[in-house]
Amino acid sequence: MSRICQITGKRPITGHHVSHSNIKTNRWFYPNIQTKRYYVPEENRWVTLKVSAAGMRIINKKGIYASIKEAKTKGFMK
Repeated sequence: MSRICQITGKRPITGHHVSHSNIKTNRWFYPNIQTKRYYVPEENRWVTLKVSAAGMRIINKKGIYASIKEAKTKGFMK
């Protein structure tokens, strides 16, 4: 399962674990992805999305239909 937000396009990034002795080992930072269902009144249907917490805030701010439309133009959704 890919860990990519369908609204913002956020994806995992790499970084380092840094020990007390300053030894660096590779690690991943994952976005806070949740699977959530939204009702789209313009299409009269439910849509299941994998969205980050930031994506949920964008949906609350702009509305689900506008957010999906913008994500499709940016290429984050099919």
